Parts: sequence; structure tokens; C-alpha cells
Amino acid sequence: MARFTLPRDIYHGKGCLEELKNLKGKKAFLVVGGGSMKRQGFLDKAVHYLKDGGMEVEVFEGVEPDPSVETVMRGAEAMRKFEPDWIVSMGGGSPIDAAKAMWAFYEYPETTFEDLITPFSFPELRQKARFAAIPSTSGTATEVTAFSVITNYQTGVKYPLADFNITPDVAIVDPDLVMGLPVKQVAYTGMDALTHAIEGYITKGAWEMTDMFHLKAIEIISKSLRGAVANTPEGREGMALGQYVAGMGFSNVGLGIVHSMAHSLGAVYDTPHGVANAILLPTIMEYNAPCTGDKYKYIAKAMGVEGVETMSQEEYRKAAVDAVKKLSADVGIPADLKAIVKEEDLDFLSESAYADACRPGNPRDTSVEEIKELYKSLM
Repeated sequence: MARFTLPRDIYHGKGCLEELKNLKGKKAFLVVGGGSMKRQGFLDKAVHYLKDGGMEVEVFEGVEPDPSVETVMRGAEAMRKFEPDWIVSMGGGSPIDAAKAMWAFYEYPETTFEDLITPFSFPELRQKARFAAIPSTSGTATEVTAFSVITNYQTGVKYPLADFNITPDVAIVDPDLVMGLPVKQVAYTGMDALTHAIEGYITKGAWEMTDMFHLKAIEIISKSLRGAVANTPEGREGMALGQYVAGMGFSNVGLGIVHSMAHSLGAVYDTPHGVANAILLPTIMEYNAPCTGDKYKYIAKAMGVEGVETMSQEEYRKAAVDAVKKLSADVGIPADLKAIVKEEDLDFLSESAYADACRPGNPRDTSVEEIKELYKSLM
């Protein structure tokens, strides 16, 4: 049996941030990150629209990149005091992910973090509030997914929380919010989105419905990312679309060991998630190739490779990997992990990656030792 869950409403297009005034409620708790939304004036606009719709608003600022368990708990406590009926989060993946976890602890104060780290174990939400997500980056797609990544800095582990309960009720994807994104962040988040699309397409749970989303996302991202890095409006707008098309697919079928291994790198070295994914993706594609049937043919085709139909299986698999390598290099991503990984950390990295919730979806069954060898091959 397959399941497909999306936000009830997705608004897409320049200026659609104004849809906030149409949310029906009394109180909105607005979660944001490090200040870019305030500097660019979007935070003030969001507060204005919410108030224009008749809501009292409280702003929770300062969610860090790779949000911590402590930030989640602090936000949940503030929610319990304010008692919102709408939780609204705006910014990159971090504030949206944090707000999703805050939501659970707001509605269920007795719940522990350990209760939630088992995939699909959340209690039934929407007892007190609904959730609206507004992305300012083009990569995580958390505004349409059932996932949230929270870091426990005490143990050095990133926890990918997973439950359809935390799929937002409303996603507002306004390309205006990504126009001021720094070039490096565009590249990093864009390669994260491509990884979502490719891993989602080849994951064990993939099926016809999600294949449509993933292949279209690969096509849009491949056409848009270089332009987005060059700061063209067409490129930025294309990435705003492509990244959440990928999200609508992988949210319903999961990912694989590229993300598992990237989560470990992020927790141990604070490596930007998109950078880790981009470095790992070609190598893991080569590793997974024997378990992917003819899917690399369609990946290569979606990425613009010509003559795919006349290629042998070996040729189109290599063409797909090479297309990923070229796109990654074109947007300035390093080719290996030499400057990141330390030999003495390999055991911990590999064990953490194997324990990660994304690992079981990988098309090729793996082991701690094989993951360790994959890390070493990129050193």
C-alpha cells in the first residue's frame, strides 16, 4: 500500500505572501531564523498581513542553522504561554523544521524527544493549532514535507523526524523571498533539492505517482540551478518551483544513504547540508546503480543528456552520474571530502549514518563497513 500526503493548500507565485491575511484564526505564533527575513522587510510584511486578517501575532526569532533540541523546547514553552491557533514559520529549512517540532511539544507537553525520534510515531496534531510554512530558500522543501531535522549537540547526532502529522496545512512559496539569497546558499540548497529528487526517484518506496514528481523536479532543477546561481529571475523562480516539486515526491517515499551520510557530516563538522549531499551524491549513485534498473536513463534524460535512448545501461548510468558531477562543479561545490573528514571520526560517522532514519530507503542494502568505505573513497 502507498500513501500520498500534501499540504491542503499550496500558494505559488510572486506576491503570494499576502495569502497570510486569509488564514482564519485568533492568534499566530511566527517562527523565524537569524534575521534575513527582518532585514529584507518580509517579517514586517508577514506580521502586517496576519494582523490585517484579524490575528494577534507573537514573533519567535533566532532559530539557528541546524536547530537544536534546546531551541525547540524553548519555542514550545513560548507557544504554551501564547496559545496560538496558527503556527507560521518563515525562512530557510531550519526555522520551519524547528517550528514543526515545537508544534508537537506545544500540543503534547508531556511528550519527550525520545518519543518522537522513532519514524511515524507522533501523536495526532491539530488539537490546538494548524501550521503554515513559508520558505525563503530553494532546497529543503520542508514546507511540503513530513520531515524535520533537529540536532542534539550533546550527542553530536542529527535526528530526522518523520510523520505525516507534521506536513504543513498551508505552504506559501513566494519567489520574491529567494531573490536576495546569497549565491553560495543558492548553490548549496539547490544541490540539496537535486539530491531529494534523485534519491526519492530511486528509493525502495518509489512508485508511479512519486516518480512523476521526481523526474519533473530533476528536469526543472537541472535547467534552473545555474541561472539561479547567476542570479537570474528565471533561475531563482525555477528553483523555487523545482525544489518543492521534489519535496512533494520524497516526503511520501523517503530518501537514502546520501542523506544519512550527510546528516552525520553536518552533526560532526557543521558541514552545510547541501554541500555534503552534493559531494556524496555521485559516489552513492555509482554504488546504488546495480539496484536501479533503467532509472538512470531517465535521470540522464531529465538532466538534458542527449542520445540516451541509444546508450547501453553502463553508458547511461555513467552519463547520469557525470551530469550530476558537472552541475555540482558548475555551481562551485567541492569534489571530495578531503578538507572535511578526519580519519579518527570514520567509525562514529559510519555508525551514525547507518542508524539514520533515511538509510532503510536506500535501494541497495548496506552496512556500517560499506558506509565507512564510501566515506574513505571521498577522502
